Amino acid sequence: MKETYLYATGRRKNAVARVYLKPGNGKITVNNRELLDYVKRDTLKMIIEQPLVATGMIDKVDIKAFAEGGGLTGQSGALLLGIARALVKSDQEFKSVLRRGGFLTRDPRMVERKKYGRAGARKRFQFSKR
Repeated sequence: MKETYLYATGRRKNAVARVYLKPGNGKITVNNRELLDYVKRDTLKMIIEQPLVATGMIDKVDIKAFAEGGGLTGQSGALLLGIARALVKSDQEFKSVLRRGGFLTRDPRMVERKKYGRAGARKRFQFSKR
């Protein structure tokens, strides 16, 4: 018998997370590793679990996610958005709670590109008067 998952995508900075949600007992795996083995920081674990805590689904669903691109912080933000979107697909009543918490908003901040004639996006090369 094939298991049925709810699928959602989350993005943050250059990270993309594909999230699969199904009824279960609270097991979260990212890239086939346990959550804390993958992110290694309690703060990032807390960020990822925020939508589950807000809706009271922390021990009622299993999550299988695949994150790529960016760093751990960007991937954690992408996972948060993906989990929130998957929860809304599972039950529309969660939408108002998650919207109020700001979990359904895609963070638009990206790294500014480097410009020509500059050391970075905004930094200039050292100025010499003489």
